[in-house]
Amino acid sequence: MDTRLGVLTSGGDAPGMNAAVRAVVRAGLDRGADVYAIYDGYHGLIEGESHIRKMGWNDVGGILHRGGTIIGTARSEEFRTLEGRRRAVRNLLRHGIDRLVVIGGDGSLTGANLLRQEWADHLQALVASGEIPQEIAARHPFLAIAGLVGSIDNDMHGTDMTIGADSALHRITAAVDAIASTAASHQRTFVVEVMGRRCGYLALMSGIATGAEWVLIPENPPDMDNWEERMCQVLREGMRMGRRDNIVIVAEGAQDRHGNPITSEYVRRVLEERLGEEVRVTVLGHVQRGGPPSAFDRILSTLTGVAAVETVLEATAESEAYLIGIHENKIVRQPLMECVAKTHAINAAMAAQDFETAMAMRGRTFQESFRIMRTLVRAMPHPPTPGQRRIRFAILHAGGPAPGMNAAVRAAVRLSVDRGHLPVGVQRGFRGLIQGHLEEMGWMSVNGWAPVGGAELGTSRKVPGGSDLYAIARNLEEHQIDALMIIGGWAGYQAALRLYQERENYPAFNIPIVCIPATINNNLPGSELSIGADTALNSIVEVVDKIKQSAVASNRCFVVEVMGRYCGYLALMSALATGAERVYLHEEGIRLADLEADIAQLIRGFQHGKRLGLMIRNENANPLYTTSFLAALFEEEGGDLFDVRIAVLGHLQQGGSPTPFDRTLAARLAARGVEFLEESFATHHAEAPAVCLGLQHGAMQVTPLEQIPRLMDERYQRPREQWWMSLRPIASMLAKPDPYFQPESRPASHEE
Repeated sequence: MDTRLGVLTSGGDAPGMNAAVRAVVRAGLDRGADVYAIYDGYHGLIEGESHIRKMGWNDVGGILHRGGTIIGTARSEEFRTLEGRRRAVRNLLRHGIDRLVVIGGDGSLTGANLLRQEWADHLQALVASGEIPQEIAARHPFLAIAGLVGSIDNDMHGTDMTIGADSALHRITAAVDAIASTAASHQRTFVVEVMGRRCGYLALMSGIATGAEWVLIPENPPDMDNWEERMCQVLREGMRMGRRDNIVIVAEGAQDRHGNPITSEYVRRVLEERLGEEVRVTVLGHVQRGGPPSAFDRILSTLTGVAAVETVLEATAESEAYLIGIHENKIVRQPLMECVAKTHAINAAMAAQDFETAMAMRGRTFQESFRIMRTLVRAMPHPPTPGQRRIRFAILHAGGPAPGMNAAVRAAVRLSVDRGHLPVGVQRGFRGLIQGHLEEMGWMSVNGWAPVGGAELGTSRKVPGGSDLYAIARNLEEHQIDALMIIGGWAGYQAALRLYQERENYPAFNIPIVCIPATINNNLPGSELSIGADTALNSIVEVVDKIKQSAVASNRCFVVEVMGRYCGYLALMSALATGAERVYLHEEGIRLADLEADIAQLIRGFQHGKRLGLMIRNENANPLYTTSFLAALFEEEGGDLFDVRIAVLGHLQQGGSPTPFDRTLAARLAARGVEFLEESFATHHAEAPAVCLGLQHGAMQVTPLEQIPRLMDERYQRPREQWWMSLRPIASMLAKPDPYFQPESRPASHEE
């Protein structure tokens, strides 16, 4: 008996839905199932006929980068009726479909579960009416459901991120960055309204990412009745401190403590009346859900789509409906209706003005981010507490520049100053520490740094040794440095380890040391993600999207070289996010047999109407089979079928404005770094702690510095355990040529 599954998108569209559809179709076909796309959501399910179409491998080629959903979406009132759902079941049975992947919000997923619960009753009624024969009903005794949350609001319990939320943050952050420049030019205040319905995620994270001066979210309204005056006071103080612009971000569902809506227009009127100046409102609207998906959304959609197929194909009559999401950087499945119930419970808590419960149910990261935001939006810090132990700590960068370094310094400085401490900036990394280029930093020293790429403090790859160590010890003593915060890559970790190992010779090094991972290569142990890696990945994806448009027009193969040194993170993840048909990694190496197979695959594809070839190569994948060699080899063997071009992306991967993810990750890591230093001074030990911070399993973790050599492959400067390599089989499966290719019956694909 053939296994058939359907996929539909329902409710509001979200960037990444197409990537999910592509993953469902190809994963289903790879596992031997027939896959049907149901066009226009539940409306198409009820209409049947041409709305339910069998999909082939190449039917989802060239859609990974497209926003919206190519199979359409619609809200269906008829599906809310019993008769409408019975028609939907009839149409599914007519196509032999009894497994369904639904991509939508909580309403769409609740509807899918209701269909599953009623399935047996609908079978009985349809058999009784003669609309389907008994043998068809017997072959399809149950409906298996897997749900993916497609929503820019990130308002669903059961997943840390919903499909589309990261892309929406990109749109908001880019818009606010642009608004901030004109606001600063005119010394003007702007009120920016963002989407999110009853969830403040987009407002909160964009507030941290853009350095907004005030943020209003529904989960935690202002805790005072005269909040309007407090808001105006903060904005006035900021202008007096030298700030030239004011950005107030308002979530569309914002409310006060009594449940009264706080609209962007109301905020504008308050600011104009009390500040006595013109205030502009920008309602971002549906621009937040449009455009191509971010790299994160493409990868999230792909991984959850594959997992959804596995879930429905494994289902039995006893299985319940599952929601497929991401939790602590791992793809997970949870009971669908349990997640829906908890989502509704959050909304109920806010409606009952139980904001403490609502905040708690949003999760640890949401609460942590809210606490950080409350400090960062202050116009000036709290004064130091009398008698407080004030920590004087140096902040420096080490290694190559990584987008988000400035956001980390900004957060570290402001959070520490607000706690009464004394941050000292070091210019040009360890070179500056050797030469004594240290300067105390204050609240306004880092004003406007959040969206700025590069490293305003400067950085270097210098690892101290010999006489450098004496110079560093002398400068630490002369500047009375109590602790050290190093924000950087492998060179920073090596330097920190060197100081730690030299403590017996230099007592000045016996101070708390905390390393914060910041490198586009994402090659550091103790953290699954480093500051800068997300920005680099998005830079690669944006360029490759443009390359693919050029290649399609010319029957061309591109070999794209990306950074990463000996670490394959950027290469593998960019291949997943762009649909590259081959990725060359140092971890796997390159063999002649591999190249022969790749050439044969390219030739077959272009002979059958293929118009684009895309290969991604890690810069150090192989010392002999270089990017130039691969291009020349493919060009020679391809003959007149296709030509070959090279794109070495180079240092553009290190440049540009940091993504919202990198900005918020930087703030969270910096906050944990400041807390660690405080904890170190609160507990007295003969030997001061030296650690690396990192994001592991979704939470901030501390790794002792002496463990780093054990966790690191020092020869190739990458972690011994690379979590992303577990995704390699998925990337290979999705990128392989159509196993059912029939050139006479299928149009040429714009993708692999």
